[in-house]
Amino acid sequence: MTATTPKLLIDRFGRTVDYLRISITDRCDFRCVYCMAEDMTFLPREQVLTLEEIYTLAKAFVDLGVKKIRITGGEPLVRKGALELLENIGQIDGLQELVITTNGSQLEAMAMELKAAGVKRLNISLDTLDEDKFKAITRTGNLQHVLQGIQAAKLAGFERIKINAVILKNKNHLEVCNLVQYAVDNEIDISFIEEMPLGIVDQHDRSNAYYSSDLIRQDLAKQFSLVASLEKTGGPSNYFKVNGTQTRVGFISPHSDNFCSTCNRVRLTVEGRLLLCLGNEHSVDLKALLRAEPGNMELLKKAIIDAMLIKPEKHEFNVHEQPVILRYMNMTGG
Repeated sequence: MTATTPKLLIDRFGRTVDYLRISITDRCDFRCVYCMAEDMTFLPREQVLTLEEIYTLAKAFVDLGVKKIRITGGEPLVRKGALELLENIGQIDGLQELVITTNGSQLEAMAMELKAAGVKRLNISLDTLDEDKFKAITRTGNLQHVLQGIQAAKLAGFERIKINAVILKNKNHLEVCNLVQYAVDNEIDISFIEEMPLGIVDQHDRSNAYYSSDLIRQDLAKQFSLVASLEKTGGPSNYFKVNGTQTRVGFISPHSDNFCSTCNRVRLTVEGRLLLCLGNEHSVDLKALLRAEPGNMELLKKAIIDAMLIKPEKHEFNVHEQPVILRYMNMTGG
């Protein structure tokens, strides 16, 4: 880096970007109704970043001040070589935290190896504890495999384990208390997520399925005492502590409580697009640059710095309209 090159990524609204989410595959062994179509067409191999390219990009971002990297998919653990990639990224000097989001299907076999590779925390998607509903939501998933994976993760000793639950009215909204009780019983955290309108889905009407964080809090108040917390994990969750326990309950509310003013994140899609906002299409093709100028880290870092100038102020999600963002969540990185 030259003496005049900034060491931090700061957008035109004064927000410092120090958190990168990297999707390492668009493939998944589940077909969740809010994430993708049932009959998905996945990207051909040549359009997907290689593991070496992902590592190079991670290194460039950490050099520019990124402190936290989350590996996502699709389901990241179905990609061949994922463990080696995680180990390599975890050793990048300056990276403070390597975390992963997973559907839990591979954890029973891989939890110990993930911990050994340097992964500090896990987010595990779990929308229901009812086997029939789990099958309906995931289409292909096995609830018991996920629950066994959570137990394996607990035994592996990660710093924190958190469940992520997308709540849909008349599908799983009556289960929020059961999910929190499960988190309390297992001494883990949970975040409830309002569905994000990415891609066109045919299994439900998003407007009718919308269930706000406020409604979830009202439901939980019937059974739990939630105490507001100032704790943050670098993401968009607003946390509450379940009184008398170690469990935190988070709410990610892109519709009812817009969190854009504090956004510190960018996403790298599996195709190598640097996505500056989940709810907009502002992006830069870093894969094209990598392949046109292999090994040119200075040019790569300049492109990343310049990209901060097009990071938008906020998303424009509207659950009552057809999505303007046609990419599915598995393409974006969960």
